[in-house]
Amino acid sequence: MKTKILHSPTLESVIMVEKTIEKYSQKCGKYQLWKKIPKKIMYQTYLVILDYLQESGKIIIDKDGCIIWIWDPKTIRKLKNEDLIIK
Repeated sequence: MKTKILHSPTLESVIMVEKTIEKYSQKCGKYQLWKKIPKKIMYQTYLVILDYLQESGKIIIDKDGCIIWIWDPKTIRKLKNEDLIIK
């Protein structure tokens, strides 16, 4: 069963959350991180962004609920250039 999204996030909101996660990676859980976002966004919208970032492979949430930024485009580019990644 899909959850109905009441408010879709803007690109600005997604980028703002990404930057906040990068800054506080491995230091905060969902709620604590939400409080550190510079501009306030609805919590439901924030959760939609977290779902998107997790599905796209940019973050993981560990067993303790800590959000960790794992996206590393520089390393991925390097691995692709060395033919270590096919896709």
